[in-house]
Amino acid sequence: MTTDYFFHSSSYIDEPCEIGSGTRIWHFCHIMQGAKIGRNCSLGQNVMVATGVEIGDNVKIQNNVSLYTGVIIEDDVFLGPSCVLTNVINPRSQINRKSEYQRTLIRQGTTIGANATIVCGATIGRYAFIGAGAVVRGDVPDYALMLGVPATQKGWMSRHGYRLPAPDKENIMTCPHSGWKYQLGANGLVHCLDWPEEKQIDQREAKT
Repeated sequence: MTTDYFFHSSSYIDEPCEIGSGTRIWHFCHIMQGAKIGRNCSLGQNVMVATGVEIGDNVKIQNNVSLYTGVIIEDDVFLGPSCVLTNVINPRSQINRKSEYQRTLIRQGTTIGANATIVCGATIGRYAFIGAGAVVRGDVPDYALMLGVPATQKGWMSRHGYRLPAPDKENIMTCPHSGWKYQLGANGLVHCLDWPEEKQIDQREAKT
């Protein structure tokens, strides 16, 4: 079969599903019927993508990650090795809760660290950073750094993946790596002053 994406011969691709051009699917993966995967993604060894899961472009999924029905991943997300995203809040083996799957939304640019757990129903904001082993039980703001069990916010992260220093008198924080500047807004969320699309994105989201 000729495709414009790569998949290893040990993986299973159930049809119909959608897989974008340039995507690479490595050993022992299972893409289930009805899954949607964008362009230029990378799925490491032993990744499962369930029916109804949506994955954007340029998403990197490391080894041993299962994405269950209800999970939506936007563009440029990094999912670390063996991280967990659930879809039922109160599972019981004796009770069928397929009609109760909850949505988990991982927004653009987010990093989920190795072995972190995202309890279903959460929205993880754009460019948030979930540390390795953290357990997230609710929504996370854009650019937030979340650490611990249960996870609590410990600061802010830049788009380049560096912890932002304390804000100055104008609530400006400067990325130590790139020099890009970020500003705390009135509602506590961070805005990247050096990213031309930032204001447009915020205005568009305010209308939805």
